[in-house]
Amino acid sequence: MTFQPIWPWWVMLPVLVSVVVFTSWTAVRAGARNGLRSSLLPAGLVALLLLAALRPGVSGGSVRTAAADLNVFFVVDTTSSIAAEDYGNGSPRLDGVRKDIMAIAGELAGARFSLITFDSQAVVRMPLTTDASALETLTAVLEPQVTVYSTGSSVTVARTVLNERLKAARDSHPERARIVYYLGDGEQTSGRAPEPMRVDAALVNGGAVLGYGTAQGGRMKEKANYSSAAGTDYIQDRSGGNAGDAVSRIDETALQEIAAQLGVPYVHRASGDSVDPMMQAARPGALKETSESLEGRVELYWAPALAAFVLALWESLKVLRQLRQLKPSKEEVRV
Repeated sequence: MTFQPIWPWWVMLPVLVSVVVFTSWTAVRAGARNGLRSSLLPAGLVALLLLAALRPGVSGGSVRTAAADLNVFFVVDTTSSIAAEDYGNGSPRLDGVRKDIMAIAGELAGARFSLITFDSQAVVRMPLTTDASALETLTAVLEPQVTVYSTGSSVTVARTVLNERLKAARDSHPERARIVYYLGDGEQTSGRAPEPMRVDAALVNGGAVLGYGTAQGGRMKEKANYSSAAGTDYIQDRSGGNAGDAVSRIDETALQEIAAQLGVPYVHRASGDSVDPMMQAARPGALKETSESLEGRVELYWAPALAAFVLALWESLKVLRQLRQLKPSKEEVRV
């Protein structure tokens, strides 16, 4: 069995010692027998929580290895156009984005990942972390911008946030390569030319700009709010007196310009494409390829966490029973 504590040992050890000291002091103060009995459950609850925080696990399965000292930044377009239905057999482009993010993460086991999304503004959805399950969860719930809020956006609006995150990563861990994957369709809807990305070339060690969509384009379903799925109606084109469903088309020229500004290659993505082009595009001078595999790990922290929940529930029920016993009877109230 191995442990991967969520806190450093120098934090965990004083907490453990404090629990032992407090339990002993309580037992001595209340009398050895009664004190031990009254403090046993709270001490057990804290001990189980500490055990869960140690993240015990056993060996199992295997994972592919890549360069562990990597910081990978995903910059994802979540404007309404990412919902255009021209990916594969009429699927939204966002389906391809989700698939590719997780494919890249699977190839880079051990790397640290960050997720940045942009529509009318850029937002850091997830700071750098090795928790691939958190990335998977956030990627699965990615949704396009609510239609009524879509008033025009720039394909380079994330430049400031990306610069800040890259600089922070460099300052904290300069030895780790910084990889940027930009995923979008390149459609500029703000009514003016996009500003340059203006990302310091020294901050980007590799990556790729991934483009989604077709020249023919696709229609986009309306989204009423962030808590609901896409509606059945399509976004309408009301520009220049036109009437009918709006169509979004990929702008590969814009995407290629962004790739040049970031100093990374451009790769068009379509349904059924393998992960190899994305990885090969990012590797030169950035990744250390290896054919080795590491033994996987099965997490067991849930077992003590579940036991702690049961103990806490039992203690809560005891407290409720004691409170009910303290409630005065009707005869006492009459008196």
